[in-house]
Amino acid sequence: MPTLLLRLVGPMQSWGTTSRFDQRDTGKDPSKSGVIGLLAAALGIDRENWSDLEPLTHMAMGVRHDRPGVPKRDYQTAGCAATDTIIKADGKQAKDGGVVSDRFYLADAAFLVGLECADRALLESIHAALRNPVWPLALGRKSYVPSEPVWIENGVQEAPLQEALARWPWIVSQRKWEKPPETLLISLESRDGSGVLRMDQLLSSFAERRFGGRFVRSEWATFPQEVVDAPA
Repeated sequence: MPTLLLRLVGPMQSWGTTSRFDQRDTGKDPSKSGVIGLLAAALGIDRENWSDLEPLTHMAMGVRHDRPGVPKRDYQTAGCAATDTIIKADGKQAKDGGVVSDRFYLADAAFLVGLECADRALLESIHAALRNPVWPLALGRKSYVPSEPVWIENGVQEAPLQEALARWPWIVSQRKWEKPPETLLISLESRDGSGVLRMDQLLSSFAERRFGGRFVRSEWATFPQEVVDAPA
């Protein structure tokens, strides 16, 4: 079964699944709902369009943690101090004392994401859209832009999800002080119900925002050796 590979690399990424109000979390790796949202932006699928979005939700997803990143907190405020007055978007004055918002993110992370689907034509269309996206792509939040192209040359692989992730070369640019790891963590959707439950399976359009659960299991894979040409 073919697999589409994506490169998610950036100085800041956030993949929250339990965010509420002024507390915005992030998971340790990309959420499925977040990745589907990125694909929807590339394809130009409107947030209210469920008919075009629904086929994307049936793909099995896996993530390889090439550089896990460092959890960080971004301190933000909204509103104003109690002694000040600001004008809201509707033109009215607001004196709310301000709101503190804790927004967590991953710094300096790099993930290789795989999407497995029997419909190769669908994967090919997504692959083309990632190279020339309709709307800007983001890593979980609009301001968190990729530092490297999400599109990967020969990104559609004629291989099952786990094999495609395990054999692809390391996607990060090695630094002078950085040694390649002996193994890399791979997180895969579990078909037998084993693993950790994650509530990031889209059940509706992004306008309705309904999510269900899926199980994800993790295992270690041997560090892949560099290859000159990855098989298409």
